[in-house]
Amino acid sequence: MQLLQKLVSFTICASLVILLLLPFVISSQEHLKTTGNLTSNKNIIHKISPKLLFEITLHGFLLWASMGFLMPVGVIAIRMSHREACGRRLKILFYVHSISQQMLSVLLSTAGAVMSIKNFNNSFDNHHQRIGVGLYGMVWLQALIGFLRPRRGSKGRGLWFFVHWITGTAVSLLGIVNVYTGLQAYHQKTSRRIHIWTIVFTTEVSFIIFFYLFQDKWDYIHKQGVILEPLRPTHQVISPGEKQKGSTTESC
Repeated sequence: MQLLQKLVSFTICASLVILLLLPFVISSQEHLKTTGNLTSNKNIIHKISPKLLFEITLHGFLLWASMGFLMPVGVIAIRMSHREACGRRLKILFYVHSISQQMLSVLLSTAGAVMSIKNFNNSFDNHHQRIGVGLYGMVWLQALIGFLRPRRGSKGRGLWFFVHWITGTAVSLLGIVNVYTGLQAYHQKTSRRIHIWTIVFTTEVSFIIFFYLFQDKWDYIHKQGVILEPLRPTHQVISPGEKQKGSTTESC
């Protein structure tokens, strides 16, 4: 079991490192394509109406909020809840996870998908549209799995948790990848610069990764300044009356 947990942690860390390197690869490809197709992009930008440009921008914002923000927030919230035994804080974290992933994220991604089907040319000749179709189905699958949560302690709880965790992790990683591919598609469609947005989103992803990996170490770091003294036996004389009182208390 410990080997499986280490393997899963290593896989997640490797995937997060790949996500951090992805924008730099995209930027280099973008530079090569820009130098080769500068003339054609200038002709394309004049064909885009202000309405279509607004719809493209709104589509990108909705999918960023759904996949690039709410999904990671839901993952972090449920991970933080593992440190809570019970109480109000555990319920708050659970509701944050459920509302952000199973409600708001699904609604925003649905709105973005409807805008894409209604207003855009969906020829599916690029990675952004292909990943988006599969990602949209996985978002609804993840929400359905979340609503079908069995009771804690039942036989199928372990299998459900594994499927729910795998699906949620895959949606979060693919969602971040698709935000980068969406920025690339936005640049190809409008020939506008995306360097600033790429840097801003990479900074956000880096912060989320840092917080995700740091929260498990917080208790360990906090305890480093605490000196745990061994318990010393105390030789105390107990009177017969106190012994009788103690035996009465234990019987209760």
